[in-house]
Amino acid sequence: MSQVIKMDVKTQILTPLLETLIKEENIEVPMLPEVANKAVTLAQDPESDANQMAQLITGDQSLAGHVMRIANSAAYTPNASLVSLQQAIARLGMGLIGEIAVAASIGTKMFHTPGFEQHIAYIWQHALASALWAKEISRTCRRNVETSFLCALLHSIGRPVAVQTILDLSQKKGLQMQEDEVLKVEEAYHQKIAIQVLDTWGMPGLIKEVVEYFYDYQAAPSATGQIANVKAAAAFATHMLKPDDMSRGQLFELEVLGDLNLYNDEIEELLDKTDLVKSSMEEMSK
Repeated sequence: MSQVIKMDVKTQILTPLLETLIKEENIEVPMLPEVANKAVTLAQDPESDANQMAQLITGDQSLAGHVMRIANSAAYTPNASLVSLQQAIARLGMGLIGEIAVAASIGTKMFHTPGFEQHIAYIWQHALASALWAKEISRTCRRNVETSFLCALLHSIGRPVAVQTILDLSQKKGLQMQEDEVLKVEEAYHQKIAIQVLDTWGMPGLIKEVVEYFYDYQAAPSATGQIANVKAAAAFATHMLKPDDMSRGQLFELEVLGDLNLYNDEIEELLDKTDLVKSSMEEMSK
């Protein structure tokens, strides 16, 4: 039977166990579908070609259909009808098709978090919105658009894995954790857990740096601009999804937007793209 005990005592029991799992790299990381991993590799390999990407995605009929539906959506190809993956890749590029494949492969079903399904759904929705905003901000700032989507998409990947791990540990120890208790521990450890997730999935070092320095981007050793871009994108995503948590006024006052040299008129122009971002997010979430 689960114990109902004070929050600080439960946390004192749970956190050393969690820290040991992290230190020993024994966090149970959900398996990333092989096709998603290979899609990332192909998209980043300058010597790969459209046929390789098409063959990879075609091997998963469900994914292939999903990619084609998104590629043909108004958000991506408003005036054309793409009839093959090769055509879609030629029109949209290896990077974008790879992004669609990865986003389609990762989702809430990867995580076992009974009672926290709504929380995990929002984390993923926010991550996807952040990824789409990151591309728009990169274009405005004339930065590398190719890497911005994946960096933003995975910047909070440690959160659902943290919740899953906390729930598993609390069940094993017979601890009845309340929602606020779980979220407090999640907040404290999601970054460390994310690094292990990204290592296990073989993701680029750039994404790990984004996670590690997300809250202190100015201290990042080499990717200050990219991390600032993701942090700004996350703020735009919060404003779009939960404006009570990030008001328009608060958004305009963010230091990170100044560090990205975004002026008020440029921020206004970005906000004008809200409907486009929403449309893209809805297509990719189906």
